[in-house]
Amino acid sequence: MFIADIEGFRNHIMVAVQRIGGPTKTAHAAQVSNATVHSWIKQRRISNIDKARVLASLAGMDVQLLRPTR
Repeated sequence: MFIADIEGFRNHIMVAVQRIGGPTKTAHAAQVSNATVHSWIKQRRISNIDKARVLASLAGMDVQLLRPTR
C-alpha cells in the first residue's frame, strides 16, 4: 500500500508533503506549525487558500487537489 493511500483514497496533502520533503520542511515553507501540517494530512484538506497555493506550487500540484471546493 502506498503511504499516501488511506482507506482506499489518495491523500493528496500527504503526497504534497512528501514531495516538499516532509512535515517539517512543509511547515517551514508554509510558516505554520508541524501540528498544523499533520492536521491538514488528517483532514485531507487545507482550509487556507493562501497556504494551499504555497504547497501546490512547491509540490508541483494543482491547488484543487489540496483544497477542493466540493
